[in-house]
Amino acid sequence: MLAIGEKFPDFSVTATVSTNKDTAFKTITGEDYAGKWKIYFFWPKDFTFVCPTEIAAFGKLNKEFRDRDAQVLGGSTDSEFVHLAWRNNHPDLKDLPFPMLADIKRELCGQLGILDEKEGVAQRATFVVDPDNVIRFVYVTDLSVGRNPQEVLRVLDALQTDELCPCNWQKGQETLKV
Repeated sequence: MLAIGEKFPDFSVTATVSTNKDTAFKTITGEDYAGKWKIYFFWPKDFTFVCPTEIAAFGKLNKEFRDRDAQVLGGSTDSEFVHLAWRNNHPDLKDLPFPMLADIKRELCGQLGILDEKEGVAQRATFVVDPDNVIRFVYVTDLSVGRNPQEVLRVLDALQTDELCPCNWQKGQETLKV
């Protein structure tokens, strides 16, 4: 798995960006959102049980991420058509404000080292990537355990201070002075 300090790989995938059949799909590359912080999060499969709870939670926090000049991008190894069908059939996913990446060739997940070999799907992984495309935070949970998007936001806040932040630090609190 790629680690902190490594460059996020270049990629090009089709993403589902809306529920409108005429404008639903867009190609997203590693060059998109240049100069911004990126929050990439991956889930194992569409039409499952834990995944939509996380996706909806990231969607609810999207404004908070945008206020921090960060772009959220979610993805799995499902196709863009499966993403579109899921969005159209799940009330919590209809109005998602971020792209759903379709890594059907499993190339991006493979480059990141998050392809679960046993299941053949993406692990439940999150990467916070800085404006220089350097990985600054990696968070992976078991396939059966959902992650905490609020914690990802807290870590982004801490990283953006470029200072030492103690345990459980929250935006607005004092950082450590050495």
